[in-house]
Amino acid sequence: MNIFRKILDFFLSLRTAIWLILTLLLLLLYGSVIMPVKEEFQGLQTLPLFQWMLENPFDVTWWLWGSIGILSLLTANTILCSIESILKKREARQWLLIISPQIVHIGFLFILLAHLLSSYGSFKGTAFVYKDTVLALPNGLEVMFEEIRTSVDPSGYVTDWSSDIRYFKEGSPLSSDVIRPNSPSFKDGLGIYIKTVKVAPFPVAMIEVSRDPGALWALTGGILFMGGIITLLMLKIKREEE
Repeated sequence: MNIFRKILDFFLSLRTAIWLILTLLLLLLYGSVIMPVKEEFQGLQTLPLFQWMLENPFDVTWWLWGSIGILSLLTANTILCSIESILKKREARQWLLIISPQIVHIGFLFILLAHLLSSYGSFKGTAFVYKDTVLALPNGLEVMFEEIRTSVDPSGYVTDWSSDIRYFKEGSPLSSDVIRPNSPSFKDGLGIYIKTVKVAPFPVAMIEVSRDPGALWALTGGILFMGGIITLLMLKIKREEE
């Protein structure tokens, strides 16, 4: 029982949070220095993080494993401290002022969850396509690029581009869409983006197919994080003016 209490005190300590954050910053600082000089990191953007880490030697990835471990401890520290704060102040009159920091913490946890999901199940691939190119997608569908259109100004510069696409499943057409710069097409969790085009000798487009299962959680976390901070600041300012 005494050991359990010591473990609980460790996770409830603000000093623990500070040391964990400092350790995490040192690990990330080391990573930012070592990444440019290690050729293994060149493939990091094309694979899910956990897959890349398992495929590379530990002497290259140890700081990433250490960072994940520190983030896990920091998550436990955040959850337990938030619970303790709510329990101690649950009868306070200014409940919104009490809960606002916890909303920030929840937003932080959602952002961590988003990165965890993206590190495990994300996908990104690029390809060059032209008219009538058909690609097999990781979600079991096929996509055909029916037409690639470009707009060229009088000086010969490409000013806009787009592509008509059609989805198929086992040879049967499902739906059609148009992809443009900053206007991708989404189908069954996959996004298809058109990056750039080459006009001559015939239109060829560079497209990217990606899946990010953590995107929605990251958006939710960001909204909660900012909402909690703004609410807390407004309540603090109002309290000082009274």
